[in-house]
Amino acid sequence: MSAQIVNIARDAANDAQINKQQRERTVPIPNTIHHIPRYPQKLAVYKIAASKYWQVRCWHQGRTHRQSTKTEQLRTAISYAQRFYELLLIQHQRNIPSVTAAAFIDTYVHPAMTFGAMAAQMLANEQARQARGEFTKGSLDVLRNRLDAHILPRWVKKPVSSIDYKELLAFTQFLSQCFSSITVSQYLVIVRKVLVHSVAVGAITQLPQFPKIKVTTNSRGAFTPTEYVSLLRTARRLRGSAIPHTRTIRIGDQRIPDDVAWAIGFMVNAFIRPSDLKTLKHKHVELVRGTNTYLRLTLPETKKHDKPIVTLRPAVRVWSQMLKHRAEQHVQPDSYLFLPHLKDRNYAGNLMGQYFNHILKHTELKFGANKQPRSLYSLRHSAITFRLLYGQGIDVLTLARNARTSVDVINTHYASTVTAEQNIGMLQSRRDRNARS
Repeated sequence: MSAQIVNIARDAANDAQINKQQRERTVPIPNTIHHIPRYPQKLAVYKIAASKYWQVRCWHQGRTHRQSTKTEQLRTAISYAQRFYELLLIQHQRNIPSVTAAAFIDTYVHPAMTFGAMAAQMLANEQARQARGEFTKGSLDVLRNRLDAHILPRWVKKPVSSIDYKELLAFTQFLSQCFSSITVSQYLVIVRKVLVHSVAVGAITQLPQFPKIKVTTNSRGAFTPTEYVSLLRTARRLRGSAIPHTRTIRIGDQRIPDDVAWAIGFMVNAFIRPSDLKTLKHKHVELVRGTNTYLRLTLPETKKHDKPIVTLRPAVRVWSQMLKHRAEQHVQPDSYLFLPHLKDRNYAGNLMGQYFNHILKHTELKFGANKQPRSLYSLRHSAITFRLLYGQGIDVLTLARNARTSVDVINTHYASTVTAEQNIGMLQSRRDRNARS
């Protein structure tokens, strides 16, 4: 009996040793691991004892994908790995089930330079740029969404060399049925990014000619001073009342808080964007008293602008009211100014927009005189327009820098609603003769 037990133990030990040896034959040999230049660190080629061919592996969407490159040449294996990664991205974008992923890759991993492969490379480059802080995650999300929505479904399998003027013109005509000229132009910018990358890597020799799109802008309508006062009064009057329930509003957030009236007054006197409402914290606000009293807002960078914003004096009063109202809450430097109880700041921003739309509905100010739709952004438009109209000798460059925008944007959008008659006094003014002498 004891001999039988010894034999069983020996066999088990032998099986364990065999299994260990088999596992070791498929483990990457450390000194053969090569990461792919300009691609994510998670993509690599390597050798194993069980095969003479290079292997490729990549961690993607919660799992590790492995495959033999069927080549003994390192250069060829690296090219294979690049296409392997690009097609993993395409597989994810097209929502192909994971059980068919291997078959999908086996079918499409080939030297042909498809538009989808070039788009995946371009997207990987843009992801790296976003990681370096060259532009925001929101911009990357928009690029990815537009690729998935209309660009990749149309051209993912096509050779990139087949995308010519005729293809681009047909695509432009298709988009024009659903979108404005601005949106169509933005889609073509993404297509151009893919084709520029294709030229850079040698997939095509030159860019095709692009259709010309005349972009027509529809500036957001500013409010008049009378309308601004009406918005403030309505927001104060509706405090505590409930807005209509929607699926995007949580239970308990239907009642309009004091924050809405404060946000209206603050935006018109602080030049900030609606996106700043959800990121602005008390540590970003500094009260300055001197010849002029104002708030200095050291906000996080927005649209590549990081200089402080100085507010008008009425913003100090709004801020002081907020501090007084929240005195019992022990406001901390990291507390948010608006809707501070909400940890999900994207939700806070969307909720503030819905509150404001409810105010617009009650005041019948949803549309401007030229039928342009209004939103929270119209308050920023009003802040800049009021300075152009009522600021004495306002310097447009100083105004642009303080509002974190450019002179061109002010001239194109914000000043587009300012007429000569509105500044008739400045037009008819004369220099003081004594001042000239």
